[in-house]
Amino acid sequence: MSNSVIKCENVFKIFGANAKKMLQESNGNVDAKTFQENGCIVGVNNASFEVAKGEMLVVMGLSGSGKSTLLRCISRLTDATGGKIYIEGQDLLELNNKELIDLRRNKMGMVFQSFALLPHKTVVENIAFPLQIKGIEIEDSITKAMDMVKLVGLEGRENYFPRELSGGQQQRVGIARSLAVEPDIWFLDEPFSALDPLIRKEMQDEFLRLQEKLQKTIMFITHDFDEALKLADRIAIMKDGIIEQLDTPANIVLNPATEYVRKFTEEVPREKVLLIEDVMEKSDTKDLSELKVSKDETIENVAEKILSQDKSVAVIDSNNKIVGSINPTKIINTVFGGRKNSS
Repeated sequence: MSNSVIKCENVFKIFGANAKKMLQESNGNVDAKTFQENGCIVGVNNASFEVAKGEMLVVMGLSGSGKSTLLRCISRLTDATGGKIYIEGQDLLELNNKELIDLRRNKMGMVFQSFALLPHKTVVENIAFPLQIKGIEIEDSITKAMDMVKLVGLEGRENYFPRELSGGQQQRVGIARSLAVEPDIWFLDEPFSALDPLIRKEMQDEFLRLQEKLQKTIMFITHDFDEALKLADRIAIMKDGIIEQLDTPANIVLNPATEYVRKFTEEVPREKVLLIEDVMEKSDTKDLSELKVSKDETIENVAEKILSQDKSVAVIDSNNKIVGSINPTKIINTVFGGRKNSS
């Protein structure tokens, strides 16, 4: 991946007094049980991947799977026990404290589950605060903060204190504050998990709107598979510190790489996740019905129309060019055939 912004090579994070020594002796073959018997806990086990410029990689797994530990290694809030981490080609583990602080201030934005807003500062003052730490004049920082207030839809509440805001509004302030420094890379660790379902859905929609506009390189942590499917360009599923599969949402649902991933995905409503393009035939474009559907439609949106046809249906691209076809039986098999068996 030539345009990678984040690159991890064989990253390990092991907690415990003998961690480094045991890792060296294992030659990279880390067995979590053996390490645990020797007083070590394996947080991240041999993670290698890249994140492209403007991509949103969602890392998911159950509690204790290692997803937050991985994020903390990549932001160097925690030092990895082994491996290499590169941010825009810079070796993160070789940076001294001053260089690391500079990188965090100018390149990285972070949003965590706890909003960590300053209670004695207003919305606009909270957002301006990191800019002032960077040495930006108060007047300029307030002007920039007001732009962020508009971006996250909090106009009219800029002079409220955190206690006067709902949970969703507080989270917007946290997002605006992390965006104020104009980071190239954005780390979000379960930012919406403390919100009730309705506000959470609104925040996800808002987040997608922001990403469409800003095109940040994002690592987003969640334990909610529906959230991952909605937001991700690619998903990494972790278990016991190991990345079990890293792939597009469609491939993870259609072609789970391990039994664990299959169990994770078997209850997913495929019709909401998969696009027509994901399941169409590319070669069979003869003897089609008059109906045409876009390759970018979700199955859910067009299933009824396709199922009313006797023949296969033409699939078209944005230029109205036929790029494939889909048979009604394919729709039935995709939607109902994968609930308990992998496709």
